[in-house]
Amino acid sequence: MTWETVIGLETHVELATRTKIFCSCTTEFGSPPNTHCCPVCTGMPGALPVLNRRVLEFAVKAGLALNCSITRHSGFDRKNYFYPDLPKAYQISQLYLPIARNGRVDVRTQAGDKTIRIHELHMEEDAGKLAHDPATGLTRVDCNRCGVPLIEIVTQPDFRTAEEVTAYLEALKETLQYLGVSDCKMQEGSLRCDVNLSVRPAGSGELGTRTEMKNLGSFRAVARAIKYEAARQIQLIEGGGRVVQETRRWDEDRNASLPMRVKENAQDYRYFPEPDIPPIRLSEEYLDALRAAQPELAQAKRARYQREYGLPEYDCRMITSHRALARFFEALVELGVPPKQGANWIMGEVLGALSQRAMEPGDMKLTPPTLARLIALVGEGRLNRNTAVKVFEAVFDRDGDVDAYVRAHGLEQVNDDALVREACAEVLAVNPRSAADYRSGKEKAFGFLVGQVMRELKGRANPQRVNAILKELLMQ
Repeated sequence: MTWETVIGLETHVELATRTKIFCSCTTEFGSPPNTHCCPVCTGMPGALPVLNRRVLEFAVKAGLALNCSITRHSGFDRKNYFYPDLPKAYQISQLYLPIARNGRVDVRTQAGDKTIRIHELHMEEDAGKLAHDPATGLTRVDCNRCGVPLIEIVTQPDFRTAEEVTAYLEALKETLQYLGVSDCKMQEGSLRCDVNLSVRPAGSGELGTRTEMKNLGSFRAVARAIKYEAARQIQLIEGGGRVVQETRRWDEDRNASLPMRVKENAQDYRYFPEPDIPPIRLSEEYLDALRAAQPELAQAKRARYQREYGLPEYDCRMITSHRALARFFEALVELGVPPKQGANWIMGEVLGALSQRAMEPGDMKLTPPTLARLIALVGEGRLNRNTAVKVFEAVFDRDGDVDAYVRAHGLEQVNDDALVREACAEVLAVNPRSAADYRSGKEKAFGFLVGQVMRELKGRANPQRVNAILKELLMQ
């Protein structure tokens, strides 16, 4: 039998506000446990929440960008459950009147284009975090994350493959970063994904029993979890068993999903309207102002770069993959760097350096004026490309002075034809066999001779002049 996988996503996104959703505690990441807490975010008796206006603004901006209908009259609800990382034993969320509904995200995969429908987007507060210590067997609770503002984006069960899910998450991350509503740093938990998955016979219109895999923190983990869980369910059904509706967790070390608890339904949470927060009423003027303030998003930038700069589609996708990269590119162009050269440096050296350091584009210290100056030195013939790459690596981490580094290390390109000719003659004299091989038609010998000349001139020679003069001497 052929099986079809049916997937829906719930994506939790931490918003980039300076303070929490209902109190003035900081949202700063990485501080010592339980240092960013107050009576409000830990639910002490008598403490009253007050909605952070910026959270509402960010949620509406995200809803608009994801093509949602904005709920003009919405409100919060209380979701009751008892976990150690939720000290007040309930979460303030939105069930009955979410802030945004009925959106869509268009994705592109190797199988073609597809539209993923968004069921709803709602605001809520995050819970705390449990830290498990395998050495002692103890579990400690850190309440710093309690009350950090989230939007939860819930899709329809429109996905059929892990590739579609990854494409959607990449598009979602890109959009939210461009809006500035979240940094989407998955390694810090700013973007986490729950995967609801079931299988059914191909062609069937009836949904199978689903499981939910919680808090997947990387695209790689999401893809691996989907493939594993689909195979597990198929094997279970074909073996005569049945899938149980439950919550599971993904174990990266075991490369397997493991059961956590039987899946709760909405009635198990005993939702009721949050009594301490008044309803939210949005005017049309408020929505119009947010629409007008929406930035140019990645898809629009890609189209403009192709139209204005004549860049290939691949280049445009690469340099718009993160808002900080697109800003960097546009700054290079404003400084006079030819667009294609700027794109090449970003796709090559910049992305390579970021990958080596596991660094986000927005965190790099290198500035556009520094890279623009380096590119200009290559254009002026004062540095060859290979030497420029070495200079780039030297200044990347501290945004160093390119001219000072070149002077201090004597890297300026040798453009003196007399010196190049002398070096070429010396190399040919020392390597007569290679010269003879080239003259007999062995092209690889020429590359060896060029390398020897560049070595003789300590990598500072103009490659074009080396090639021309070396060929001239070889023909004599």
